[in-house]
Amino acid sequence: MGLFDFFNKANKESKETLDKGLEKTKEGFFSKITRSLVGKSKVDDEYLDELEEILISSDVGVETTLKIIARLEKRIEQDKYINADELHQILKSEIKELLAENDNAHVNFKFTEEAPKPYVIMVVGVNGVGKTTTIGKLSNRFKNSGLKVMLGAADTFRAAAVDQLKIWASRVDVDITYKDMGSDPAAVAFSALQEAVAKNADVCIIDTAGRLHNKINLMNELSKIKRVMDKVIPGAPHEILLVLDGSTGQNAFEQARQFSEATEINALAITKLDGTAKGGVVIGISDQLKVPVKYIGVGEGVNDLQLFDKDTFIDSLFN
Repeated sequence: MGLFDFFNKANKESKETLDKGLEKTKEGFFSKITRSLVGKSKVDDEYLDELEEILISSDVGVETTLKIIARLEKRIEQDKYINADELHQILKSEIKELLAENDNAHVNFKFTEEAPKPYVIMVVGVNGVGKTTTIGKLSNRFKNSGLKVMLGAADTFRAAAVDQLKIWASRVDVDITYKDMGSDPAAVAFSALQEAVAKNADVCIIDTAGRLHNKINLMNELSKIKRVMDKVIPGAPHEILLVLDGSTGQNAFEQARQFSEATEINALAITKLDGTAKGGVVIGISDQLKVPVKYIGVGEGVNDLQLFDKDTFIDSLFN
């Protein structure tokens, strides 16, 4: 299997794993919607106000919630009369359309048979969001699909970050480039890309430090890493993947905003959705950043990082 096949295949993920991983969100989101409809024969302004509160409390976010409510109001005005039973299907379709608007060529790399090789992914995100684990699980996915993977441990400010990535590289049996703690992160990225080219790797994943307390330094560091990558492989990095912890709710929104100001994000991975009722952040963050969600973490297992499919995700929420 090549990169084209990997990223463009139909999403065949385990629906059972997804449903189980979203149980807490479904209880806090869909169950509230269902209970709020009991005894109602039609959708009116009073109910829309109640729905607005449910969406906001599920961490969909205020701005995205208002968009969804406005879409529903428009549908109700067009169709004149919508009963409670019809609302589920309309709400599902409107949320799916909202997510689909972010799947555009500007932010979502479209793979062709001539996809760049190696395909370079620069991973960003603050410490503790599951960044290293996401890289490990992603490497495992690529490896199991027959792709050759190279890792670059460019988070040289924390010895634990390098050690954790080395453990993952050993666990999933992929190559890794690393240097001593305190080394220049750009130098690590440079070496990793050179080695990826030399070894004819399909994918090169570069870990970076996530120090948001000094955004200027972070911005300068990421810019330097990107410039160095481009010298080795023109156009690299092809993907800048922001990893966010879904369980932090509104904090994830703030992290996403700050990282988008520091560098150009073009893909999202949202982790730890299995341990939270705040899965609505998937909808809100994607809408606010205008960046597509590419992966979601719905469990602790090595295979529980799933390719995100908006239809499957929303269907699971409303199931």
